[in-house]
Amino acid sequence: MRILGIDYGDARVGVAVSDALGFMASGVGTIKNTGKKALFAELEKIIEEYKPETIVIGMPRNMDGSEGFRADATKSFADGLKDIFCGKIVFEDERLTTVGASRYLNTTNTRGKKRKAVIDTVSACLILEQYLTRNRT
Repeated sequence: MRILGIDYGDARVGVAVSDALGFMASGVGTIKNTGKKALFAELEKIIEEYKPETIVIGMPRNMDGSEGFRADATKSFADGLKDIFCGKIVFEDERLTTVGASRYLNTTNTRGKKRKAVIDTVSACLILEQYLTRNRT
């Protein structure tokens, strides 16, 4: 019973998946967002491979908790996912996940093009980890 985590962005989409017990998140990869059709085709392959019961999408919020200008695009993306995924879709507050991902990549000395290629995947892992921690019973 896996859970997929997604960090949605205009240019790139980071994807992470939980282990079968729902304790840990691992990066799946980053998809270049070259358009809705191509993006959903790639996500459909990932959904078919991991067969998640839930998809957790990072919801951009301002520091005061209000929804940021990117929230509408994220909700529209989630609506599009319903065409390829019939499970549960939830949103997780993604405030400071990019900051956390940057700190992690600083400690691993990941720089330049390599950093750009993985920061969205690391952010997706952090979003999913946050959700998993909050929902442990």
